[in-house]
Amino acid sequence: MKLVWKLLRRHISLPQFAGFFFANLLGMIIVLLSLQFYRDVKPIFNEEDGFIRPDFLILSKRISALNSIGLGSVNTFSQKEMDELRAQPFCKRVGAFTASQYKVACSMGISGVAQFGTEMFFESVPDAFVDVDLKKWHFSEGDDVVPIILPRTYLAIYNFGFAQSQNLPKISEGIVGMVEMTISMRGNGRNEYIKGRVIGFSTRLNTILVPESFIRWSNARYAPEADIEPSRIILEVSNPADDAIVSYINEKGYEMEDDKLDAGRMTFFLRLTAGIVMLVGLLISLLSFYILMLSIYLLVEKNTEKMRTLLLIGYSPARVALPYQLLTIGMNAAVLLLAVCGLCLLRSLYMERLWTVFPQMSDGSILPAVLFGIVLFAIVSIINALIIRSRINQIWKN
Repeated sequence: MKLVWKLLRRHISLPQFAGFFFANLLGMIIVLLSLQFYRDVKPIFNEEDGFIRPDFLILSKRISALNSIGLGSVNTFSQKEMDELRAQPFCKRVGAFTASQYKVACSMGISGVAQFGTEMFFESVPDAFVDVDLKKWHFSEGDDVVPIILPRTYLAIYNFGFAQSQNLPKISEGIVGMVEMTISMRGNGRNEYIKGRVIGFSTRLNTILVPESFIRWSNARYAPEADIEPSRIILEVSNPADDAIVSYINEKGYEMEDDKLDAGRMTFFLRLTAGIVMLVGLLISLLSFYILMLSIYLLVEKNTEKMRTLLLIGYSPARVALPYQLLTIGMNAAVLLLAVCGLCLLRSLYMERLWTVFPQMSDGSILPAVLFGIVLFAIVSIINALIIRSRINQIWKN
């Protein structure tokens, strides 16, 4: 073994191996960092109460001056129009906003003291489109409390507008369950009351949400003859940057919340960029692995005659190949170890900035990225060892 190591050291090119080492290290860091960064920021976009849910768009029909005076075409969506939209290749599913068709008033307060009251309305969407925890999101006939979801913008308007001007206490999301709501529902000759409880705030839907079961029950009870065709619909799309979406909406004369499409495009390009960066990292790693393999192969070629002599005097091919295999495995292991250390350092830097902007972010684990790096290390090391052994076997056979 010592004799083989002496032969190996005589022909090692340090600049060549240093070039491989740093190229491989760069590629491995890029691969692991892009994978970890995508996993860290994914909850901001995809969790139920994330920063934005890019795949959802809200559509309505344009309201003209004729609509304002009771003329012109209707601004509700028929079942045929919804089925046509559902059949479009860019659409994954469609849901309708169902509005309350009766008069609603609400008084709110804390600890039994009413603070203010207002006229309001209710809407519902299918549960699949609701972006808060659904554990408390249910209503059955006979329940004395209805769960409510408010837009997050309403909380900001109350805290920094109404409450500040009226010397009322400000409310945080953490104590929102303490707010007592008494809801008055009037219609069909009835005037009844029910308790309401705010269970969360929505970033996606700018409306006062109640469960679909409550809307169906209350409309049937207080407005049984009302027309409940939806005036707004929500759809999930496969690619928010698809030009076919804008073309279809313009062709039909629909309107869309502008920021939804912009947010969708931003998220789509974020995912695309993360994929491209990871692909570039993999390409750099593969090229560096190829450089290492070429260097080892040339090293073996330089020592071919000496290796043949070693094989003839009794050394086995496995024993001759072992130093070269250990060299590649050792370098790959060093690259993996330094790449993981670099990943931890860089992740700590960008996570501090992300937590500043999104304090609700959870601290994920780097274990999946480390496991991916170990799998990549194992695959490349096995391939390198097999190629080296195959070349030594060829020399032995000849």
